[in-house]
Amino acid sequence: MSSDAADAEVEVPFELGGVNHLALVCRDMARTVDFYTKVLGMPLVKTIELPFGLGQHFFFDCGGGDTLAFFWFPDAAEPVAGVSGPQVRPDQGTLTSAIASMNHVAFSVPAEKIEEYRDRLMAAGVEVSEVANHDDSELGIASSMHAGVFVRSIYFCDPDGILLEFAAWTREFRPDDVSHTPAGPVR
Repeated sequence: MSSDAADAEVEVPFELGGVNHLALVCRDMARTVDFYTKVLGMPLVKTIELPFGLGQHFFFDCGGGDTLAFFWFPDAAEPVAGVSGPQVRPDQGTLTSAIASMNHVAFSVPAEKIEEYRDRLMAAGVEVSEVANHDDSELGIASSMHAGVFVRSIYFCDPDGILLEFAAWTREFRPDDVSHTPAGPVR
């Protein structure tokens, strides 16, 4: 049997089309709407008032047919740095967060716009990291662009401290990009 025939017989379990939405929790929906619409330019596309005064659920268009959603719950617990999400931006300290937490949200942007977008965020009063040139070196970040850089990015936080990233792939993935054995709990 040819490999093409064998591939045709493999049933794909799910036909995924990307991320429909990622749902986060905010402290203040008005402040969240202001930041995501005015600073990041994401149109607010759907709002829901939850029943019984439980809160709100709002959706923003983050491009590519995907949405970023926020819940606002009047009695939501306060975040715990290093547990709910990373303690700070990766250029300022640890990127560690707890199991089942959300570490950060990365939005795809054009590679040629990274520096411009960094300047625009800073002009809007947002604290932004330097441009990170992610590569396969020991530290995973190079000081300048080179052929081994696979993604360039900048990091910043929203008003609730949710870590956000603008990321741009710089090359196609290759077979050697998958070269590590998955790790698990140390026992």
